Amino acid sequence: MQLHSLKPRLSFWQLWNMSFGFFGIQFGFALQNANTSRIFATLGANMDDLSLYWLAAPVTGLLVQPIIGYLSDNTWHPTWGRRRPFFFLGAIFATIALFLMPNSAAVWMAVAVLWMLDAAINVSMEPFRAFVGDKLDPSQQTAGFAMQTFFIGCGAVIASLLPTFFSEVMHVSNTPVAGTIPDTVRYSFYLGGLVFLVAVSWTVFTATELPPPDMERFQAQRRASRGFGVALREIVGGFAQMPKTMVQLAFVQFFTWIALFSLWIYTGTAIADSVYGTTDAQSSAYQDAANYVGVMFAVYNGISALAAFVLPVLARATSRKACHAVCLAIGGLSLASLFFIHDRQVLAHVFGIDITMLMLPMIGVGLAWASILTMPYAILAGALPASRMGYYMGLFNFFVVIPQIVSGLLLGFFTKHLFGGHAILTLVLGGACMVLAAVLTLFVTDNAKQTTR
Repeated sequence: MQLHSLKPRLSFWQLWNMSFGFFGIQFGFALQNANTSRIFATLGANMDDLSLYWLAAPVTGLLVQPIIGYLSDNTWHPTWGRRRPFFFLGAIFATIALFLMPNSAAVWMAVAVLWMLDAAINVSMEPFRAFVGDKLDPSQQTAGFAMQTFFIGCGAVIASLLPTFFSEVMHVSNTPVAGTIPDTVRYSFYLGGLVFLVAVSWTVFTATELPPPDMERFQAQRRASRGFGVALREIVGGFAQMPKTMVQLAFVQFFTWIALFSLWIYTGTAIADSVYGTTDAQSSAYQDAANYVGVMFAVYNGISALAAFVLPVLARATSRKACHAVCLAIGGLSLASLFFIHDRQVLAHVFGIDITMLMLPMIGVGLAWASILTMPYAILAGALPASRMGYYMGLFNFFVVIPQIVSGLLLGFFTKHLFGGHAILTLVLGGACMVLAAVLTLFVTDNAKQTTR
């Protein structure tokens, strides 16, 4: 078991400041997740090719995250610290990409901007995971990841609702004109870019970082690691040195993220087809379905924000892996249950938004999402060497992006040839993968000191 030196216990507001940047990061990430397939389809992409176009996102993460983790491990500036330079640089480029994305004139341009956007988000996001391991004593690490999950949920709720807000409240046009992106989506991305930059800047300028405990040794290691060949050997060599817990969690992450990728790519098309009765991306019904999927995504992210404060309590009462297994099982069954909903029967109206049966499965998905963002990282942090926290957190995200690449290559084929073009069946497959991930979680070794206080 990895030993950790005792670090100062942080106050609630210190945890708040160091995590607030994730509000902006998830704002951009949620806009990407909820609207990218819609943008591709509006620009003329075929549904069978959507998963291939989405490959830009995971391939970018595969290349960027371990490199950024390695570089941030070997960075120290007396003013900017270790991780914060990467937060800020990523925020600048993500803001530019968020302004460009809804102005794409063709599918190839949207795919290119997706590469830029996802790379920039990864530059900001990956060091945030290591930031918790850097600053927090093990007794606060689960709370630190839970605070991040709270801001992830809050940012995603607001971002997912923005197209509906602009359409229903501000009466902005939600109709694509001559194949262009609707104004509701464009304005949402503009606001998202500003929020991303402001929120990340808040953390950059209000949070501090602990210097390496042995600065002389750190400087010596940094000098020794200079050079492309040395860096490449260390990055690749880390695979053979992965802790046992990390290997076990890799299998859990693989099936979990196949489920999530199916959710993000195909929910819009699935709901448009099975509930709104259309697959024509130029129709008003399709765009209405896309807006409502944004509302559904807001629900699951809102649930995750609330669940972030409950999960540490459940983990303390049981165990972190038991808590994660239960959440994944509920999420998988909930995702698959969308297959049984075929109409938009309104149950109630809240703030002008129709509450329908489509929202109920999102409660279970939200519970799973909260655990996905918290428990694997809390379990992993206690098994990693502090000096390579950023690198291993980046390497761990290989097991987030590899399943997304597999999904990008296969889900389109499955949807077209095995499921007869019915994307709702792809969501059922995703639900089954998440349930399998729940079973695999039970075999994970979590020997680190409980960090749920």
